[in-house]
Amino acid sequence: MTATSTSPEITIEFHKSPVSDADRIKALETPGFGKIFTDHMVLARWTADKGWHDAKVTPRRPLELDPASAVLHYAQEIFEGMKAYKADDGRILLFRPEENARRFAQSAARMAMPAVPEELFLKAVEELVRVDKNWIPSGDASLYLRPFMFANEAFLGVRPAQEYIFCIIASPVGAYFKGGAKAVSLWVETTYTRAAAGGTGAAKCGGNYAASLVAQAEAAKKECDQVVFLDAAEHRWVEELGGMNVFFVMNDGTIVTPPLGGTILPGITRASVIVLAKEKGLRVEERPYSFEEWQKDAASGKLVEAFACGTAAVLAGIGLVRHADGEFKVGDGQTGKLTTELRQQLVSLQKGVTNDERGWTRRVL
Repeated sequence: MTATSTSPEITIEFHKSPVSDADRIKALETPGFGKIFTDHMVLARWTADKGWHDAKVTPRRPLELDPASAVLHYAQEIFEGMKAYKADDGRILLFRPEENARRFAQSAARMAMPAVPEELFLKAVEELVRVDKNWIPSGDASLYLRPFMFANEAFLGVRPAQEYIFCIIASPVGAYFKGGAKAVSLWVETTYTRAAAGGTGAAKCGGNYAASLVAQAEAAKKECDQVVFLDAAEHRWVEELGGMNVFFVMNDGTIVTPPLGGTILPGITRASVIVLAKEKGLRVEERPYSFEEWQKDAASGKLVEAFACGTAAVLAGIGLVRHADGEFKVGDGQTGKLTTELRQQLVSLQKGVTNDERGWTRRVL
């Protein structure tokens, strides 16, 4: 990469025919997840000679790609997931957006892409939220933000591209899982793996999710909400779900979660949960946890709760686990007490209900 990484100014181009107030209000009544989008988006361009330039908030519209665009052939693409929340007093808040900016840069480095300067990333997110503030739902819903970047150079040679587009779209969302706070069911995948050592497991790139879809489809056939992946080397150690990290709560209060090591996405919700749990005086162990151990601990009663976590779902209790040889419950099959407490504590911080002593929230309006 030869260009500098300075942050350009962001211009605003307002939509001349935005969604009507009536239609927007109706859409916000039952937003679902990722099906409704706001009026605007962010676009910025990077080229090897100019660096980042032409940054703007602009009316949301289809992107035009050359058939030889590098992303279509070599999958140079990364993304983030974050939310804007409306507090009861009307404030608009982001939750740890600096961590999203840093992880975006880390993903870019792994995929041989230019880093989006943290200043540009944060300013672009905030400007989009300000422009589309009327799309932010009240109550338990939120505005999901999807920053992403992809290679846009038209060429068929195998090398890092020299042109990229950075974009942010926004979508008002409700609960990620249809059952809301109800415990979810998991299918344990033993054939397909999500990531291997030295691969892209720690990067938030589309290819990781594409590779998980066949296993997720199998989970759906087994009437499960999500798939959980084991390690690629031994098919023994629990790693993460298709799009979430996982925690196990023992009867002595100890919490176990698989360690980061290049094959697991370093979740921002995951990191936040670890801090909150430790502040409660609980011991958190980041260590390998085998599927065999999971079954034994569930059968003996040592394991009393398990939950998945991520930006989209926040925290979701795990009630039922299905696998090739049968199934078992975690605890009583319902969302556990600690899971509920941690979720409420996290949501209260995100929504500005409780005082943010850690500096995790960032006010936009």
